[in-house]
Amino acid sequence: MRQHTETEVAPVAWAARQLAESGYATLPGIFSTEEVAQLLQTIESAETSSANFRRSQNVFAIRNLLGEIPQLREQLLTPGLRKVLAALFPGATPHLTKAIYFDKPAGSNWLVAWHQDVMIAVNKRREIAKYGPWSTKGGETTVLPPREILEGIITLRLHLDDCDATNGALRVVPGSHRHGVISNEQHPDFTPHALTCAVPAGGLMLMQPLTLHASNRSTSRQPRRVIHLEFSAAELPAGLEWRERLDLPMYQSNYLSS
Repeated sequence: MRQHTETEVAPVAWAARQLAESGYATLPGIFSTEEVAQLLQTIESAETSSANFRRSQNVFAIRNLLGEIPQLREQLLTPGLRKVLAALFPGATPHLTKAIYFDKPAGSNWLVAWHQDVMIAVNKRREIAKYGPWSTKGGETTVLPPREILEGIITLRLHLDDCDATNGALRVVPGSHRHGVISNEQHPDFTPHALTCAVPAGGLMLMQPLTLHASNRSTSRQPRRVIHLEFSAAELPAGLEWRERLDLPMYQSNYLSS
């Protein structure tokens, strides 16, 4: 196994600290050009007849991505991604809770308004204290969990194209994750402090679900293809399960020290 130097490890540790402090961080160069090409080839060759494949003029999305395209599991769980997960979940083994593929085509007029990712997809509805409200849409049951569950989720957005303000890079409000669930009426109090997060192809954007974020329309001919992964080490109560839960093969802690 190739030995990792201090200069390779330091950016990951730095990103983990920034994520905790600011609610977001970026990490370039986690996936190689070849690894990105393999991921795109697997996605583009997949059968698209399932209802989880959603295509329109302005967006193409695949929900339950690793359930629909299981071949991606091994391709995504590279040593580089394992090293990032080990830094983000020290002393714990996270599991995947959600995976989505987004393709924002060149010139797309699709935008996403300011929001937080506060609902989690679960296997069924159960009346449990501090869980609710509930929602069911398209056969998927979602619920607003307690704040400590949301704070334990970490989103990793793998960019398959260079992404900046011209093709829909995410905008975030640093530190907004520390304020719990923020009502829509309060968003204007936070958004003047927003930043745009440019990420090169093969890089990751890390984000807490409670971080206020949005994206603008694309004004360039450059696509924005992203694999959105959510991880948590938390167990849900009373028979409630993450709908897309995928336990990861044990990753070695020496990715941070070897």
